[in-house]
Amino acid sequence: MACDLWLVPLVDVLCHSPDNPFADEIAAYDKALGEAGLPPVPVYGYMPGLSGDVAPVAGFDYDALHFLRRAHMLRLCGLEVTPVDELGSDYEQLLEMFESAAQQSHLVWHYDHAGAYIPLDFPVPVANDELLAGSGPLGSCHGLLRELESVAPAIGIDPACPPAAPAPPAHHTTLEEPAAQPPDENHPFARERHVWLGLHAAATRSLAQGSMIVFS
Repeated sequence: MACDLWLVPLVDVLCHSPDNPFADEIAAYDKALGEAGLPPVPVYGYMPGLSGDVAPVAGFDYDALHFLRRAHMLRLCGLEVTPVDELGSDYEQLLEMFESAAQQSHLVWHYDHAGAYIPLDFPVPVANDELLAGSGPLGSCHGLLRELESVAPAIGIDPACPPAAPAPPAHHTTLEEPAAQPPDENHPFARERHVWLGLHAAATRSLAQGSMIVFS
């Protein structure tokens, strides 16, 4: 199944608009952040060159996202990171055995069909009953980027000089459509690398532009 990442500019012309399609989500995030003693979702003043347009930044396969999460969990737990052809029970056992570590990871503890990352630095994902019943834990773009840089060497990527990110989807990709395929299909970690590059592009651009990352 296909998964798209979109950037939502957190500029006042969008966030303060009565027609803001993300108003309910941002309100729920603000509530959860406040309960955790954190500041609200940052909203930035409009500057020339910016707009309130929502745009795709990356696309990949849902299963491949879990391949990358598996690699991160293995490295996090001091285990050997090995390539696999499909997800098996070992991944589920890994999440169960190291549940606490998984729930402290911005990359791992995040619904893969909804939710968001925001350009605000906090140590672990934020969640309350409302978020867990809906869009899932709220992640930090800073935290996501740190974890991507940490797992990169295990899948053959130099985080200081990564390959170019794949082009974003030309249109909104539905769940039923085939996902974009990694360009370096002969690499043992081709699927993990493809997702890594998409997430890395989204995280770096979100921090540079003051944008929220949403899954679609």
